[in-house]
Amino acid sequence: MREVLEAAVRPGITTGELDRLAGETIRQRGATPAFLGYRGFPASICASVNDEVVHGIPGRRRLLEGDIISIDVGVFYEGYCGDTAFTCGVGEVSPEAGRLMRVTAGALERAIAAARPGAHLGDLGHAVQTHVEAQGFSVVRDYVGHGIGRAMHEDPQLPNYGIAGTGCVLEAGMTLAIEPMVNAGQWAVKVDANGWTVRAADGSLSAHYEHTVAVGAGGPEVLTVP
Repeated sequence: MREVLEAAVRPGITTGELDRLAGETIRQRGATPAFLGYRGFPASICASVNDEVVHGIPGRRRLLEGDIISIDVGVFYEGYCGDTAFTCGVGEVSPEAGRLMRVTAGALERAIAAARPGAHLGDLGHAVQTHVEAQGFSVVRDYVGHGIGRAMHEDPQLPNYGIAGTGCVLEAGMTLAIEPMVNAGQWAVKVDANGWTVRAADGSLSAHYEHTVAVGAGGPEVLTVP
C-alpha cells in the first residue's frame, strides 16, 4: 500500500484523489478499509498535511511543492486489522522537513527494536522520546500507539514517551501498532472544528510513522511491510 500511495504523491494531486486510490487498492487486494465509517470517519485514509499531526480528512486540498503529508491506512483482512502510516515530501522539501521525517522514522525503528518478550512498554516510549528530543523535536503526548488484532484499537495503550523499565511486560504473541508522532516545535496539539483533524498548536510541521508489529519469541516481526 505504501508504495502505491507514495508513488502517487506529487504537486497538484488532491488528498481526496489519494483516498480514492487507497480505497480501490485495498479492495483490489481483498481487504476492507478499516477507517471508513469508524466512529463516523468519512474516508479510507487519514491525510495530514504540514502542521496536521493525525486524522486529516481527505478532500479537495491540492498538495503543493514543499508540503509534507502523513498518510495513515488501516485495513481488515481475514478477520484481523493492520495499521500503518508514513510521511513523505511533495517534491523538494525544506531541510527541516527532511530531518523531521528522518528522525521520526528513526524513532519508529528504535521502538520496534525494543519490542521483545520481557521488555516493558516504557522501553518503547523511552526509545522514541530520547531519540526525538535529542534532535530538538517534540513527541506528541495526547495521542498514542495501541494494541491491535481483531479490532483496530485494543489494549494496551502505547505512549511515545516514558521511563525505561516501567509499564506492562511484553509477551510473545502480543501485537502492537507503534506510531511515533513528532512535532518540529512544541508537543501541544489542538483539534479542528471538524472534530477530527489534529494539528500542532504552534503551527510547526509534524510527522507520523507507524507499523503493526508482532512481539515474536525471537524478536519483533513487522507485519505491515511496504
